[in-house]
Amino acid sequence: MAEMKNAVTMIPATKQVSLPESGRGSFRVEYQSKSIDQMIYEFMEAERIPGLTLAIVQAPYIPRIVGYGVADAATGRLASAKTIWAAGPVSQGFTAVAAMQLFERGKLDLHSPISRYLPELPKEWQNTTVFELMQHASGIPDYRRNVKFSLEKDYQPEQLIALAATEPPLFKTGTDVAQSATNFLLLAQIIEKASGQKYRQFVTANQIDFLGLKRTLFQEDFSKLRNEAISARQDKHVLFTKEIPYIDPAEPAAGTTASAEGITQSYPLRSGMFKGFADIWASAEDISTWDIALAGSILIREPEHRQMIYQPTRLANGKTVPAMAGWQFMHHKGLMDIKGTVPGYSAFLSRFTDSSELVCVTLMSNKDHIDFTNLARRIASAFGSGMGSGMNEEFLYAQESIFSVAETVSRLESELVKRKIPVFAKFDHGANAKSVDMLLPPSVVVVFGAPSVGTKLMQLNPSIAVELPLRIAVWQDAAGSVWAAAPRIHESAARYGLQDNPVIQNMRKLLETLVARAANLY
Repeated sequence: MAEMKNAVTMIPATKQVSLPESGRGSFRVEYQSKSIDQMIYEFMEAERIPGLTLAIVQAPYIPRIVGYGVADAATGRLASAKTIWAAGPVSQGFTAVAAMQLFERGKLDLHSPISRYLPELPKEWQNTTVFELMQHASGIPDYRRNVKFSLEKDYQPEQLIALAATEPPLFKTGTDVAQSATNFLLLAQIIEKASGQKYRQFVTANQIDFLGLKRTLFQEDFSKLRNEAISARQDKHVLFTKEIPYIDPAEPAAGTTASAEGITQSYPLRSGMFKGFADIWASAEDISTWDIALAGSILIREPEHRQMIYQPTRLANGKTVPAMAGWQFMHHKGLMDIKGTVPGYSAFLSRFTDSSELVCVTLMSNKDHIDFTNLARRIASAFGSGMGSGMNEEFLYAQESIFSVAETVSRLESELVKRKIPVFAKFDHGANAKSVDMLLPPSVVVVFGAPSVGTKLMQLNPSIAVELPLRIAVWQDAAGSVWAAAPRIHESAARYGLQDNPVIQNMRKLLETLVARAANLY
């Protein structure tokens, strides 16, 4: 009996625990009173996206992977955690890692001219270094811009190089940065020469298989997937009731594009024509796993080597550009993103790498020309308020700019000139504050519009004149981030009963496009 009493007294007292009310570990994942699901519903509806998958990293975890809609609108295949999407320009991240792995093994000299590996290139390109290809600082034209480039053709690398060679240089090598698919095509060709393997084989062995990514591959390897030909059975899956591999299948998504008739299936994507630039296919979960592996020494051993590709480009002429190897770097500490579109698909990955945050957002969809930047930032903010913009995003559409206020405004004005949209006024609130001995970080508002468009709305409801002309504000916040923002014009128009007017929808797309062009390099 005494022994039993002693045993009871040895049990340690239970420790009281508390549940996190917000931020890391909180089950309340919402931003400005909107759940992530609600944000995505509204976005997909507005952009008419058939399907997408979202994956969230809170390193080292991937706590959320959710599919929405359909991966194939024609057959009804669902978007799921395992759906395989075209990663588009996110593929550049894989190519850059491959180059750095060869550099660490002493097989690739990043600062050698590319003619060392590809002597048959045009003379004008030969002194470009391997590193300048990674920086997109070569000035070599993008073969996709050649009028003879066709999505309906199958190309060999040599044919794509020949297309680019007929175009004039974008700029003198090493003096500026502009994204060109040719840069990463050449980099992939160099990786083959340096490794003695096909580019696809090297990336598969040293990243895909190495990390155990079961749903990341190149289009040439689709035959390895075990998927049911459901169209032959009136679009019904049946094999999952008989064979285990067909439970929760990993199916490639079918791409779509917008047309005059609505949403239509795009040309079957020949991703091989985007070798090194946009040729990876992956699930959102696999992209997230690969993303976590970028953080330390798993893929690139040395910190100084990781810094070479995960920080702004510094050119020989002294210019610094906040982008490198497809990645862009915001003023928010540790924030970077990589994104883009290929025919039929759009993909996005943002990484909040500061140790106080460690949140990453992956979004992959089967509709092209979708900009996920604003949506992804709001989703990230549901996992920590410090990642948010601090503004009321119910009424404002915003993106953080990678540039200064002055350069962002300059880019906005240049875009307006290209579109032949007149600027009516520009207000420099920072300068105005200084004129009355007050302090204000840089803040500028650009006012613009087309009378022929705005007048149509005022003819329907004169009071909407309060909302016109259009405007975009660019400012620097207290933390040093630079924001470009425009009113969500369709929300404003609802107050005047004009939210469904086609002019309003066109204005919405225009404002969002102008914000994106001003705030981003890629």
